[in-house]
Amino acid sequence: MASAQGAEDRPDAEDTAETEELSQRLAVEELITTEASYVHNIQLCVSDIRAHLQKKQLPDLDLEGLFSNTDDILHVSIRFLKGLEATATQEHDQLLCTLFQEFKEEMETVYKIYCASYEHALLLVESYRKDPRLQKEILETLNVTVPHTGASDLSFFLVMPVQRVTKYPLLLGKILENTPASASAYPALQAAVRAMAQVNTNINEYKRRREVATKYNKAEHLTLRDRFARLNTHSITKKTTRLSRLFMHEAGIVPKTEDRVYDDLEEKFQCVVSSVAMLKENVASYLALQRIPEPFLLCKTVPPADSWACLGGSYGDLGSLAPQKQRLDRLVCQPLCSLSDMLVGPQQLVKKRLDKLLDYEEIQERKSEMGSVTYDEEAAMNTYLAINALLVAELPRFNQAALQLLGQIVCSLSTLQRDLAAQVLHQAEKELEQMPHGRMPLPSFWKMVEDTLQQSGAQLRTFCQTFETVTPSPVTQPLNPAEERKVLSLVSKHGPDKLYQVTSNISGSKDLDLTLQRGQIVALLQSVDTKGNTSRWLVDAGGTGQKPNPNHFLILDETAGHCLPGSSLPGFAQPKPISALPAAPVAISCKVQVVAGFSFAARSPQEVSLQAGQPVVVLEPHDKKGSKEWSLVDVNGQRGYVPSSYLVTVPVQEPTGWSLPV
Repeated sequence: MASAQGAEDRPDAEDTAETEELSQRLAVEELITTEASYVHNIQLCVSDIRAHLQKKQLPDLDLEGLFSNTDDILHVSIRFLKGLEATATQEHDQLLCTLFQEFKEEMETVYKIYCASYEHALLLVESYRKDPRLQKEILETLNVTVPHTGASDLSFFLVMPVQRVTKYPLLLGKILENTPASASAYPALQAAVRAMAQVNTNINEYKRRREVATKYNKAEHLTLRDRFARLNTHSITKKTTRLSRLFMHEAGIVPKTEDRVYDDLEEKFQCVVSSVAMLKENVASYLALQRIPEPFLLCKTVPPADSWACLGGSYGDLGSLAPQKQRLDRLVCQPLCSLSDMLVGPQQLVKKRLDKLLDYEEIQERKSEMGSVTYDEEAAMNTYLAINALLVAELPRFNQAALQLLGQIVCSLSTLQRDLAAQVLHQAEKELEQMPHGRMPLPSFWKMVEDTLQQSGAQLRTFCQTFETVTPSPVTQPLNPAEERKVLSLVSKHGPDKLYQVTSNISGSKDLDLTLQRGQIVALLQSVDTKGNTSRWLVDAGGTGQKPNPNHFLILDETAGHCLPGSSLPGFAQPKPISALPAAPVAISCKVQVVAGFSFAARSPQEVSLQAGQPVVVLEPHDKKGSKEWSLVDVNGQRGYVPSSYLVTVPVQEPTGWSLPV
C-alpha cells in the first residue's frame, strides 16, 4: 500500500519538475527575445532616426539632448545580447548569473546617465510638439525610417532604455521563481536579482542627486532689487544661523565636520580653478602681444563659428597667417572658454555644499538634543548628503578630465607658438636671401657690419669737429646812397658808438612811434622812455629840416628779431665804434644759420646737391604742393629742392662790427 502511494507521488513530482523546467526555459527565452527586440529598436533609434534627423540639419533640434548616450547603451547591449545567446546554447544557468554580474557596473554607468537626462529629453519632445515645423519633420522621419512601429512621437523610443533597465530584476525574478531551491544555480540567480535591483536603486539615487545638483548649480545673475525681493523672515533666519555657525567654526567654539575624502577632492578642484584662471591671464597677455582683442576672456560660451567674432574679428599683425589664427581659435580659445564654463556649475555646487553643511550640523545638534527633527529638516539633511555624495562621486572624474583638457590647451599653445616662430624665421630667411649680403657667411657679415659702423662713427666725429670750427660768414645787407648820406649825418651828429642797425621790421602803433624796415640805421638817444620803460627807446632815425622831428620812441617787440648779447633787446644789432663813415655794405647780425646736416645727391633737375655742413638759404619751406617734406633752397646760386629733414639750424658768431673801408 505504501509502495503504491510512493509510486503515485513520483509522477506528480516529476510533472512539477518538468513544469518548472519548462517555465524556467520560457523565462530565459523571454529574456533573450526581449533583449534582441530591444537592441533592434535602439539600433533603429541611433542608425535610422537620429541619422535621418542629422541630415535635415535643423538648427533648433537638440539631438544630443534627445538621444543622450544611446550609443554607449547600444554598445553595452549588443555585447550583453551576445553573452545571453551564448549561455542559451550551453543551457547553463550559472553562466547566465555570471553574465549579469559582469555587466552590472557597465549597465549602471550608462543607464544612470541616460535616466538622469531622460526628463530633459521629454521636455524637448514636448517643446517640439508645439512647433509645427519641427513636429512635421519629426513625423516625416518616423514615417520614413520606422513605419512598421506605428510610433507617433520620439518618446516611443526614448522610454525604451528606462523601461529595459527596470525590467531586468523582474525577468531574473521570474527565472528564479521557476528554479528549484535545491538547484546549484539558485544562489547565483538570487545574487543576480539583488545585483540588478541594486543597479536600479543606484540609478534612482544618482537621478535624485542630479536633480538636486541641477537645482543648485545654476549661476543666477540677480539684480539688487531681486535679491531684496527674495528676503523674508525664513531666509534671513537661515542666513543668520549659517553665519553664526561659520563664526563658531572659525573661533573654535564648535568642531568642524571633517571629510578627508571630500576635502582632498575640493583642494584639487580649487587648484584646477586657479590654474584655469592663470592660463586665461597668460593667454590674454599672449593675445595682447599679438595685438588681438580678448573679450573671450570674459568667457561667455559662443558657437565655434563666432569665436573669432567675439575676439573682434582681428588678428593684428598676423593677419596673413590665416591657418595660424584658425588653429589658435580651434585648439586654444574655444577649449579654454568651454573649460571655464564647465567650472561654473561645480563651483556653485561646492559653495552650496558649505551652506547645506552648516544647516546639517545645526540640525544634527538639535536632533541629538530633542531626539527628532521635522520633515523639512530631514529633507535638508538629505539634501546635504545628496550633494556631498554627488561631489565625492563626480569630482574625481571631473578633476581628471579638466586637468587633461588643461594640459592639452597648454601643449597646443606652446606648439602653436613654436610653429609661429618657425614660420616667422622662415619668412625672415627668405627676405634675407633677397638682400645683397644675404648669402654672405655669418662671420663675414658681422665683420662688414662692424666696419660700416666704425666708418659711420668716424664720419660723424669728423663732421662734428668741422661743424664746431667752421662758422659760415655773415650775410651782408647793402646800403643805398640815401642811406649812406643818412648814416654820415647820424655819425657826425651822435658818433659811431650810438649807431644801431635794425635786424627785423618794426611797426609803430602809437603817437611818436617809428615804423622802420630791416637794415635801417638809427642813433640811440635814450634806452628808456619817459616812464622808465626799457622796451621803448628814444632814437634818431635821421631826416631833413623840412620833415618833423625825427627823434621818436621806438617800440621793441620782444617776439621779433634776435636778442643781442649785452643789451638782451630784440630787433637791433650794435656795431663796434668806428672812426670813419663806411662806404661799403654794413654787416647785419644773424644769430642762426641754416646748413646741411647730411650730404644729399640730386636725383633730378628739380633737386640740388648738398654737402654736409654747407650753408644754404631757404627760399620756401615747402614744395609746390605745400608738402613740408621738401624745401626750396639756394646753394651757391643754384636753386633746387632738398629734403627738409636734411637741413638744420645752427647758431653763429656775432658780426665783427663795421668792416667798411674809411
